[in-house]
Amino acid sequence: MTKKVTIDPITRLEGHGKIEIFLDDEGNAKNAYLQVPELKGFEQFCIGRPVEELPRITPRICGVCPTTHHMASTKTVDAVYQVKPTETAVKIRRVINSAFVMEDHLLHFFFLGGPDFVVGPDAPPAERNILGVVGKVGTEIGKKVIAARRDLRRIITELGGRVIHPVCGLPGGVSKGITEEKRQEYLQIAKKTVEFSKFAMQIFDDIVLKNDKYVDLVVGDIYKHKTYYMGLVDENNYPDLYDGKIRVVDPEGKEIAKFSSENYLDHIKERVEPWSYMKFPYLKNIGWKGFQDGKESGVYRVAPLARLNVADAMGTPIAQQEFEKMYDILGGKPAHNTLAFHWARLIEVVNLAERLEQLLSDKSITNPNIRNIPTSIPDEGVGVVEAPRGTLIHHYKTDEKGLVTAVNLIVATVGNSAAMSMSIAKAAQKLIKKGKVTDEILNMVEMAFRPYDPCLACATHSLPGKTPLIVNIYDNEKNKIQTLKRD
Repeated sequence: MTKKVTIDPITRLEGHGKIEIFLDDEGNAKNAYLQVPELKGFEQFCIGRPVEELPRITPRICGVCPTTHHMASTKTVDAVYQVKPTETAVKIRRVINSAFVMEDHLLHFFFLGGPDFVVGPDAPPAERNILGVVGKVGTEIGKKVIAARRDLRRIITELGGRVIHPVCGLPGGVSKGITEEKRQEYLQIAKKTVEFSKFAMQIFDDIVLKNDKYVDLVVGDIYKHKTYYMGLVDENNYPDLYDGKIRVVDPEGKEIAKFSSENYLDHIKERVEPWSYMKFPYLKNIGWKGFQDGKESGVYRVAPLARLNVADAMGTPIAQQEFEKMYDILGGKPAHNTLAFHWARLIEVVNLAERLEQLLSDKSITNPNIRNIPTSIPDEGVGVVEAPRGTLIHHYKTDEKGLVTAVNLIVATVGNSAAMSMSIAKAAQKLIKKGKVTDEILNMVEMAFRPYDPCLACATHSLPGKTPLIVNIYDNEKNKIQTLKRD
């Protein structure tokens, strides 16, 4: 009997990983591991660079979520130079960050996660993709999704300098302001996005919540872990994806910590495992008890559901209604249902769209005072934002000339690394019995990591700096004459 089942590569995520499932003598899943077979190296090759260049270097960690790396890095450089950005600069940064998180959430919901719940976990493999989603929801809805993302990416492009790897962040501010004409244009985009977010929630209600089989999976035990949760909140304990304090609640929803970003090392510790290049952070004051949940284990979770679990309310009216509805259906707060990360992701889109409309309705955002020039000797700084995939921490140290001497990055996906491994193992143990392994079962094992929307491009990087490549060369009659490989 087969003793090991490998899923390689795992699908519908950013980056590369694989799952190894080990079976016992009866053919039942004994354990499973999410392996990331690449090495992260950004902390090392940032050393020796001028610190003001890191907001343009660190976004290269990823082509999917470079905007939040740019924001986190820019905030860190603010702290290194002990300079406070102007109010207008902060508002513009919030606009860019909000636009990015929304379009990224929509990408995941419809393109990556969508096939699991819109098309269905038991759909044929050929249908578990964006084409299958469009086939289920209709071409017109597909066009609306594309249009909504295009409008939001236009904001990022114009204010950030480019949509991939923005260049707008400067210590103490931003490089470009907003004119009244552009404010009006962006305000219309915000209003359209509010309407689209309501429309997306209705799709979720009609297609997902009315699917009894999927709802049973959401509320059932296969995809559930009672963990701690972490996320940024403002002074009212509303979610704040750009600034605020880091709040942590226990599996019962009780606040156990609330701290400023510069104190993160007092609360978070990292560890490594021999089978993966991804690090495993945990709550320092609780301690590491292995890959297990419960109050005795320091494993915590980040990302949309975690942010809603640590928040007392949403702070905007439409999102608040959806927030209350979700917790009512899931049986209270905090919710431990891993598949509900998809649901929380859409509620965040509503919340961010409402906040974007509020930001752009304020004419003061066109104030030309967009930067405070640094005057202090650079030293050390920490910057934290909420990436789509969770709490993102950048920490830099420099010499007196501003050259980087040390870097530590706890990227959002890494915050969920232990939980993802636990989720995959539990799903495999619940689903694989007596050696029965089908494509549907393996897809349902993969469904355990997709709600986290992992970005392994952020979490790790290839040590050689190369990717596998196969090139087939054909003659003018379409006959293959040579194959070149790099692997």
